[in-house]
Amino acid sequence: MSVKITSVAKQLPKYTRETKDIIPYLDLWLSGQEERFQRKVIKLFENAGVDRRYSIMDAEAVFLKTSFEEKNAIYAREVVKLAEQSLVKALNKAKLQPTDIDYIITVSCTGIMIPSMDAYLINNLKMKQDIVRLPVTEMGCAAGVSGIIYAKNFLKANPNKRAVVIAVESPTATFQLDDFSMVNIVSAAIFGDGASSVILSSYEDEKGPKIIDEAMYHFYDAETMMGFKLVNTGLQMILDKAVPETISEHFPKIVHPFLERNHKTIADIEHLIFHPGGKKIVQTVEDLFGSLGKNIDDTKAVLRDYGNMSSATVLYVLERFMDKQLPQGDLGLMLSFGPGFSAQRILLEW
Repeated sequence: MSVKITSVAKQLPKYTRETKDIIPYLDLWLSGQEERFQRKVIKLFENAGVDRRYSIMDAEAVFLKTSFEEKNAIYAREVVKLAEQSLVKALNKAKLQPTDIDYIITVSCTGIMIPSMDAYLINNLKMKQDIVRLPVTEMGCAAGVSGIIYAKNFLKANPNKRAVVIAVESPTATFQLDDFSMVNIVSAAIFGDGASSVILSSYEDEKGPKIIDEAMYHFYDAETMMGFKLVNTGLQMILDKAVPETISEHFPKIVHPFLERNHKTIADIEHLIFHPGGKKIVQTVEDLFGSLGKNIDDTKAVLRDYGNMSSATVLYVLERFMDKQLPQGDLGLMLSFGPGFSAQRILLEW
């Protein structure tokens, strides 16, 4: 019995601005800072590889003196809307009804809400009352792929069932107004908000790329490299500048043994479905694979058009490949990184 990905659908928040239109807000935010520092920050935004981003709140609200409570209330309200919209789109693509889903995994790390968003979706869409729920809240950028791994394992053990993974993130809700550290600035320059839903199936007659294998890889002594610190003003980003270098050092251990156990090499992989963590990480991956004739054009395009949306981002890349109607037998490698520090991998066959 195989498990397939049958549909993927994204949903963008209503507010959007090009990076050039955010610069005036930066000028106001940075007023009072040293002039050389101001120029450095603006240059960083302009060179981040992100042309446009979307948000659950307009730029004025992001740069206002809003409290953690106020921002989290916006997060809790808006992520449910985005999750529902993306799920309905994914169901429509797969020609399914909400009651056709047996397992719901919701993914988010950029706000706090109990009950989690899946409870609201079950009520709003009148999903099955015995649906199995799994909220995933603390795996950051890796959680989109992690969610698919959890869904695959459930479906492998349960023939003729369907699962959905819904990732919704709002990094703009974590922006720290009084924090002028480079970590806060870099995260603001590369992150955006977004949602995506992925439907998986263990029905033999349903179509989509098969999950051939999946695995997680955990870096030792790297738990302080990436994540959030809960402070009085909200979730404060932790992002070590050594992340791209650390990924580069571990890449051979992450990719090659995983492919070898499936009797494959990187030469056999037609499609690289990678999480665009940021410009430096994209460049690191491109340097590693460019010499092998591989490209990550879709990864770069998602970063450019939407920014890094944490767990949802790699699902935007996956949707681009799903929409291409790739030839039967093509292989794809999904890869994302997140707090822990960890890497998540999935091997797909069309």
